[in-house]
Amino acid sequence: MKTPIVDFVKNYADSNSVRLHMPGHKGNGKLGFEKIDITEIEGADVLYSADGIIAQSQQNAATLFESCKTLYSTEGSSLCIRAMLYLVKCFALQSGKKPFIASGRNAHKTFVTACGLLDIDVEWLLPTNVETIISCCITADYLKEYLSAAKQMPTAVYITNPDYLGNMVDIAEISKVCKQYNVLLIVDNAHGAYLKFLPDDKHPIALGADMCCDSAHKTLPVLTGGAYLHLSNNAPNLFIENAQNAMSIFASTSPSYIILQSLDGANRYIYEGYKEKLAFFVKRVAELKKVLTNKGYNLCGDEALKITIHAKPYGYTGQELSQILANKNIICEFCDPDYIVFMLSPEMHNDIEKLQKALLDIEPKEKIKNKAPTPSLKNKKNSFAQVLYAQKEKLPIEKCQGKISGSVDAICPPAIPVILPGEEIDADAIHSLKYYGIEEWVVLK
Repeated sequence: MKTPIVDFVKNYADSNSVRLHMPGHKGNGKLGFEKIDITEIEGADVLYSADGIIAQSQQNAATLFESCKTLYSTEGSSLCIRAMLYLVKCFALQSGKKPFIASGRNAHKTFVTACGLLDIDVEWLLPTNVETIISCCITADYLKEYLSAAKQMPTAVYITNPDYLGNMVDIAEISKVCKQYNVLLIVDNAHGAYLKFLPDDKHPIALGADMCCDSAHKTLPVLTGGAYLHLSNNAPNLFIENAQNAMSIFASTSPSYIILQSLDGANRYIYEGYKEKLAFFVKRVAELKKVLTNKGYNLCGDEALKITIHAKPYGYTGQELSQILANKNIICEFCDPDYIVFMLSPEMHNDIEKLQKALLDIEPKEKIKNKAPTPSLKNKKNSFAQVLYAQKEKLPIEKCQGKISGSVDAICPPAIPVILPGEEIDADAIHSLKYYGIEEWVVLK
């Protein structure tokens, strides 16, 4: 598979041209990559008005992902999420309706802020069996029950899948329910770009989603910030015709050509044997999961390239396990009082053996019995849009009860708000914030 962006930049770097254009380093510098850091010069195409090498590369990606259209982002999935919500709003207004989205409660903070900026109403989906704010395992039956009783049908259902802990929902069945009720299905697939290439294709576009984002950099060998916006063949024409414009509205006009090259190069990487490499590696991960379970670790989630340990049943907090491993130069993706998360990749080579040995060397202790706060929906007093522009102040947590949350702050990762902007802060909310180590909070004046 050709790599038109990589080839163009390499040829330009080798030409030793006098660079009377941005960036200011002029192709020289001590970091070593300056020669391949360019801007949108003649022949380099223009992201989001692409009709040259970027368009060719994006078409290669669309072929690999079997999408109707795939667009690149050099600003992560956050840019894609804003663009998706903008398209949903356009679709609703075209239909003469106010945009309204039903979303799993574990949505990323970018979803919250984008809904505020675009003035989109949200109704949160939160099954009663959810044990942590990070997960929200919505079933097709739960969604069908919600939609059948809905007084107002949402424009779209928004699902985060996989979630940060590696839990996955049945997108295929959820898609069927959405189609039954003529509702769009939008998926935040930031953690699942690789799902397309598993022996059993689990990518949202293949399973019936109308649109999704993938953070290529999270699970593929792509530089940080590289992401995709995918549109399905069944997506409304409005989405397909306006996707580039939707991205350009929120994107920088100075995209990183180093990130674009990594996205372009990933196409060839995927094309040249990635499926086989991935299939072999996920078997090794599955073997490790069995070994850890036999050791007594409590694993959660069913994502193929993620290992999540519920630490407290083993006698530790997630932070304690993280520190033990860090002392052995093994750095986790995420930890909190309850969980520790490891994101794996076929690029790890022999590192998986190091992880296995380090975890097996840790002996279990007496189970820690206290649990994470159970997430709940609070009394909503203001819309996200109202909160964004309201006057605010920061107070100690103890003085926040009865106040209206004015913050979209969230610990990143996982960047999921413990309490949502516009919600009334009650005693449970204060307990939750303190549990996650938050001592001050922004509230409306």
